[in-house]
Amino acid sequence: MKKALAIIAALFLTVGAYAQIETPVKWAYAAKRTSPTEVTVFLKASIDPGWHIYSLNVKDGGPIKTSFTFAKSKDYILGGPATEPKATTRFEKAFNMDVSFFEKEVIFQQKIKLKSARVTAIKGSLEYMTCNDSKCLPPDDVNFSIPLGK
Repeated sequence: MKKALAIIAALFLTVGAYAQIETPVKWAYAAKRTSPTEVTVFLKASIDPGWHIYSLNVKDGGPIKTSFTFAKSKDYILGGPATEPKATTRFEKAFNMDVSFFEKEVIFQQKIKLKSARVTAIKGSLEYMTCNDSKCLPPDDVNFSIPLGK
C-alpha cells in the first residue's frame, strides 16, 4: 500500500512540474521560392504578452542572442546572414547594457542558394532566450525542418 501511495505521489509531483514549464514563444516556418535556384525561408516567433526575445545582433556580455544554425549540405548554401526587422532597443538593468529585442511577433529571414533541384527541405536549429520584466528563462534550442514548395 505504501508503495502505491508513493507512486501516486510521484505522478502528481511530475504532472505539477510539467504544468510549471513556461513556453512563451511559439515558432512557425515557411519557405518561398524566389527563383529556380533561390529560396527565402521565414522563421516566425509568436511571443506571449509581457515577454520578449533578443535580436540576432546582441553584443557580448548581454543576453543570449537569437541565432540559427542550418544543416550543412552539398545541395545548398546560405545566401548571406539571416535578417530581421528593426528591433526595439533599451537599457536592461539585468545586463547593464542596451539590448535589442522583439515583442509580440518577429519574422527572421534567410536566403538559401540551391545547388540541386532535389532539395525538399532546409533543416537546422535555432537558439533563443526569452525574458520578461522580472525574469529570464534558460536559453532554448529548437530543431526545425522547413519544406520547400515547388
